[in-house]
Amino acid sequence: MKSLSTLLLASSVLLSSSLQAKEVSGVQLDDSVQLDNQTLVLNGAGVRSKFFIDLYVGSLYVPTHLNTAQAVIDAPSAAVRLNITSGMITADKMKDAINEGFDDATDGNTAPIAAKIEQFMGLFSAEIVEGDQFTLLADKTTGVTAYKNGQAQATIAGEEFRQALLKIWLGTEPAQKSLKDAMLGK
Repeated sequence: MKSLSTLLLASSVLLSSSLQAKEVSGVQLDDSVQLDNQTLVLNGAGVRSKFFIDLYVGSLYVPTHLNTAQAVIDAPSAAVRLNITSGMITADKMKDAINEGFDDATDGNTAPIAAKIEQFMGLFSAEIVEGDQFTLLADKTTGVTAYKNGQAQATIAGEEFRQALLKIWLGTEPAQKSLKDAMLGK
């Protein structure tokens, strides 16, 4: 009887710890998010750092756990969430990083989606402060809907743009390899 109660206690501790939200670099991450009438679950998360400074926590939300970049790109929807953890990120620095990311994601051929990238850049015209949260819902049907601090900003249609955006973090030349691996749960 004693071993049964010990087993039950151990099971409840394991269950409660698995139900708690994950914390990365001081940022509490939701186990799931509800976006555009769909529930996406946390696939993985990690830290984007540069010159030994943590810039943001990047997390990936998908319909069900996926462990390859191609599976995420092929999924009907996925969301990348960026929780800004450094005051060193400014709107201009974010725009530069995104431009570089699109360049890497498209092997330098951004011309077909240049107008959409320009539209996307407009979302980063307001100053960015530590604690801001950006959620980029990439949906095959509607395109990319950008949220800032929970408020929808705009939706940019187009499959080529949607894939390029996901490849900023999940492509062959990601923003940071360790972040890509963490987002894919590796």
